[in-house]
Amino acid sequence: HVQLVESGGGSMQPGGSLRLSCIASNFPRSSNCMGWYRKTPGKEREGVAAISGDIRLKYADSVEGRFTISQDNGKNIMYLQMNSLKPEDGGMYYCAGRDSYRSNPRLEAKEYAYWGQGTQVTVS
Repeated sequence: HVQLVESGGGSMQPGGSLRLSCIASNFPRSSNCMGWYRKTPGKEREGVAAISGDIRLKYADSVEGRFTISQDNGKNIMYLQMNSLKPEDGGMYYCAGRDSYRSNPRLEAKEYAYWGQGTQVTVS
């Protein structure tokens, strides 16, 4: 079965950086799209960044210019480099993957069939 495992979360001061990783196992060959989401208490789950193939990227307005999504297909790992962190960036970050091909990445959660367990990010 498909497994997504996140790591790299932790505590950081505002202005600092963190890099999250997501290792995918048994991911369907037909899928090319993955994304990062975050959830904070009292708020809806928010799409942060998504990637299709290696070059099509999409970011939430709140992280544009500060976060970078990338992937190493050879190692089945996806990353989220988070720079200039703000307190509002804190939350549980989830890795997500589609079960089919999509040419342009989307941030809507309904686009994704597979989810990891999350890694906590605290900025304070």
